[in-house]
Amino acid sequence: MGTHAASFQFRQDCASAIELASRRHLDGVVIDCDVLEGAATIPALRGIAANRQTLILALVNGFISAEEALSLGADFVIRKPIERSRLREILDVAVPKMEREHRRYFRYDVDLPVRFQTSPGQSFAGRMKNVSENGLAVKLLDPLRLKGVVTVEFELPSVSAQVFHAKADVVWSDSFAMGLRFLHVDRDSGVALQGWLKSLEARSCFREPATRNG
Repeated sequence: MGTHAASFQFRQDCASAIELASRRHLDGVVIDCDVLEGAATIPALRGIAANRQTLILALVNGFISAEEALSLGADFVIRKPIERSRLREILDVAVPKMEREHRRYFRYDVDLPVRFQTSPGQSFAGRMKNVSENGLAVKLLDPLRLKGVVTVEFELPSVSAQVFHAKADVVWSDSFAMGLRFLHVDRDSGVALQGWLKSLEARSCFREPATRNG
């Protein structure tokens, strides 16, 4: 896994593993289903909002079957003792999925002006706090509580600047800040956003500790 720049957070019991997942996003989780309550950890993780899409690799050795692990919500199953060739086969498929999950969830801290408009036509302005493929957090210039769908617009920094347009749902709001989840992104805006996020990742000197954590 070192070749994939993966970092690990190891937990010896299921309760502490669930506690960790409840306060941070994990791109992937490896669960030993032969330890006490190991299999029960799979649906418990799926119930945590930040980790519903997390890739889960279950290790089995007779306590439960591979079919049972998959039915509980595991994405991949490998039997113990682990064979290196089988593990490599799984990682060839799993790692790209984890990379996509990382890009979908990972928030880049960015300070950019943002404009948004409500359905009645009221316009507001703010500063972007962070952004991901799925949405962004905005610091408001004036106290404001919103809910529902808004139109978001901001200029993507690049050699040839492009304006990003999207419809977004206000998922949380606390007077001076709010979180937006993209509902519909124009095709050109989506392509430009992907390119911008990739450039931000390429410029990162290091990856967050949650990167492809297990």
